[in-house]
This record gives sequence, structure tokens and C-alpha cells, in this order.
Amino acid sequence: MKMPCELIVTHILPTARGALAKELVTNHDMTQTQVAKVFGVTSAAVSQYIKGMRGGNNLIDKSAYRDDFYKMIADTADRIAAGADVTESLCGICAFVKETGLLRALYVFEGYSGELGLCYECPRMNIVAPIVPEDA
Repeated sequence: MKMPCELIVTHILPTARGALAKELVTNHDMTQTQVAKVFGVTSAAVSQYIKGMRGGNNLIDKSAYRDDFYKMIADTADRIAAGADVTESLCGICAFVKETGLLRALYVFEGYSGELGLCYECPRMNIVAPIVPEDA
């Protein structure tokens, strides 16, 4: 059985990033380059999100949670455009998936029945990478 985080990373986060990218470019007048910098990806990746070549998920669009999901995306884009941390914002999306029936829908989509895998709250700890000197 896959862990809940695996399902969220596979099915939800790419869709959320794509929808957020579209929302930020379309409704917040951010450039693809600005969105790429905020997300920590390339401009080409953002272009693919916007064109729908990356990040789509029919499960969300066919679910009863579609409208709530995209409302949450719009609200999240508002916060990101105002300077909110993207990682924290994506954690909010993860919480939404856990609190609604969308996580259970992912399990059913993957062919599982019965009990859901255990899901622990993320510790939301900061991981600090060492700074590597430019001349190294």
C-alpha cells in the first residue's frame, strides 16, 4: 500500500502547481520567470504547467471536490502573490486533501480498499543545506 504522502506527491502536488502557475500568471500578472523563481523550477516547467502538458489530474476534475480544490488554489495564489511562503502554502493544500474525502478518493483510484494508510502530520521542520562557496 502506498503511503498518503506518496499519493499526494503523485496526484495532487503537480496538479496544484499547475493550477497555481496558471492562476499567478493569469490573475496576478506574474511572468512565467517570476513564477519559476517562486516555485524553484525552470521557466520551461512553468510554461508546460500553463499549457497543460504537466500537472493535470482527471481525478480532481471529476471529483466532488473540484470546486473546493480550485477555490483553495485561487486563495493560495492570492497568498503567494502577496509574498506567502510557497512551501507553507503547499502544506495547506496537503492538509485540504487530508481533511476532505479527496485522500480516500486517491486510494480508491489506485485500487485500494479498506483502511487508509496512516498519515502523520508533517513536522514542518526546516532543512538547511550547507552553503557551497561559488569557487568550489
